[in-house]
Amino acid sequence: MIVKAKNIILLLLVVFSVSCQDLKKTEKPDDLIPEDKMIEVLTELSLLHAARNYNRSKLEETGIRPEEYIYEKFNIDSLQFERSNNFYAEQYTDYERIYDSVKVRIQRMKTRLDSLREVEVKREDSIKMAEKDSLKVLDSLGIDTDSLRSEIKEKKKLRADSLLPPPALMRKKMDSMN
Repeated sequence: MIVKAKNIILLLLVVFSVSCQDLKKTEKPDDLIPEDKMIEVLTELSLLHAARNYNRSKLEETGIRPEEYIYEKFNIDSLQFERSNNFYAEQYTDYERIYDSVKVRIQRMKTRLDSLREVEVKREDSIKMAEKDSLKVLDSLGIDTDSLRSEIKEKKKLRADSLLPPPALMRKKMDSMN
């Protein structure tokens, strides 16, 4: 019984060691995307995927297809990206450095956008205060402020959507209006 167990273990060790012998590494592609460009591509891809996950319908309304947009913007194709990504993935330290750079870029963007948002909130607050003050003055003068308030609300609705459709859709809307 002990001899059979030893033979089985020996057989498993031989099979395991033979199965690990034929690992092929990905060769460096001729059209390898340079590391700095790969960082830019992966940063853009991350942002587009985040946008798609945040509001898929809004992104679809714009007519942007994330992968095609990236390939066109960086003048690469899907096969070139796939080969480069596979090559870098096998170069663990390079790939880790690339993704660390992507994380740093996204964090910088987030910090910058947060500070811009803070300025925007302060600006909107000051506009609201000015509107309230001006409406109080108009009320004290006996002027009808209800129509002014509804006009202000309409203008705010127009400003609320900051993601504009692509020019082609804008032209279609304008043509259909005429």
